[in-house]
Amino acid sequence: MEIPVTGLMFHSDDSDPLHSHQLFITSWDGVPVHSHQFRGITSFDLGHRHQYAGTTEPAPTGVPHNHRYFTVTSVDDGHRHQISGVTGPAIPLPDVGHYHEFRGTTSVNGANPHTHQYSGQTST
Repeated sequence: MEIPVTGLMFHSDDSDPLHSHQLFITSWDGVPVHSHQFRGITSFDLGHRHQYAGTTEPAPTGVPHNHRYFTVTSVDDGHRHQISGVTGPAIPLPDVGHYHEFRGTTSVNGANPHTHQYSGQTST
């Protein structure tokens, strides 16, 4: 089964060791898609916290939806954590657009294995 997908691919400057390019999907099976930026700071545990930022996976526009997300935290106290999950449903704004709430627990990592909590709202 073939699903028509349109989008754009940008080659990066290779400064990020995890990705050499970015793919932006603009439509999936003829339906426009969109994504959101997200960022925040984890809970303070074992004397430190981590920063994180990323972009959600694309989702259809104009219908009830959620977004999956994945990123890694900043390196603090000699380690980093993975953050991943699914946002809550779209929360409409009075003018135009919407945002999503997200929350979860990081992966386990560190010399003294531990996790951090995180939560926030995506961009509109």
